[in-house]
Amino acid sequence: MARATYYYHTKHLNDADCYAVERSLIRKIYNTHKGRYGYRRVTLQLRSEGIIINHKTVQKLMVEMGLYAKRKRAKYRSYKGEVGNVAPNVIDRNFAATAPNQKWTTDVTEVKIKDKKIYLSPILDMFNGEIISYTISNSPDLKMALGMLKKAFCKVKVPQGLILHSDQGWHYQHLSYQKMLKDKHIVQSMSRKGNCLDNAMMENFFGLMKSELLYVQEWDCIEQFKKELVKYIRYYNNDRIKLRLNGKSPVRYRALYQSKVAS
Repeated sequence: MARATYYYHTKHLNDADCYAVERSLIRKIYNTHKGRYGYRRVTLQLRSEGIIINHKTVQKLMVEMGLYAKRKRAKYRSYKGEVGNVAPNVIDRNFAATAPNQKWTTDVTEVKIKDKKIYLSPILDMFNGEIISYTISNSPDLKMALGMLKKAFCKVKVPQGLILHSDQGWHYQHLSYQKMLKDKHIVQSMSRKGNCLDNAMMENFFGLMKSELLYVQEWDCIEQFKKELVKYIRYYNNDRIKLRLNGKSPVRYRALYQSKVAS
C-alpha cells in the first residue's frame, strides 16, 4: 500500500473514533429529554457538563445519528364575539420584562386523544417563560379560568400593577374573571381580534408542549396524557433549558435573579 494511502485511511479511521464520547453524550441528552432538544440546546447542555464543542459539530453528529428535534403545531380558539368587556392591548407585543411577576399571559389550548378532549389553561410569566399556574379541564368553561387564577394567587404575592394578557376569549371578557383581576389590582390586556402574534409567548409554549409531548407518541387514553402533561410542565419549568435564558431553565433563571437582587 502506498504511504499516502496508508496515512489517509489511518487519519479517517481516527476521525471516526474521535467523537465517540461526544456521540454517546449527545444520544444520552437527546433521550433524557425525549427528543425535545435540537443541536443548539444539546450544545448548551454539553457545555454545562464541561464538554466544549462547536454547535456546528454537534449539528453534524446529530444528523449522522438521525437525531432531530420533533415539531408540530395546532391551535384551539375560544373567541365567541364580544360577550363582555374587551380590554385594551396594553402589552402591544412588548413581551420584555425585567423582573418576575411584571407581565403574565394566558390562553386555552385543546388536546384531543381518540374521542376525548381536554383543555389546558396556564398562566405564563413573560420574564422567564415559567408556568405560574394551570388547570386541566374536560370542558373549556369559566371554572377552568377562575381556578387557574386562584392557584396563581395562592402561589404568588401579586404586585400592584402586574399586567395579565390574553386573547379576547369569552372567559376573559366575563365579569367574574375581570373582578378577580380588579380585586388584585391587576391590569388586564387583550390581543386584537384574531391576531395570534399579539400573544406569541403563550403560542410558543403551546407549540412546544404539543411538539415535544403530544405528537411524539401514540396515546392510549386521555388520562394517560393528563398524567404526562403534569410531568411535562414540571420538566418545562425546572429542567428544560432556554436559549434566551442563557442555557438556564425558567425556575433556575428566576432563582439566580432573585439571589442577585437579595445580595
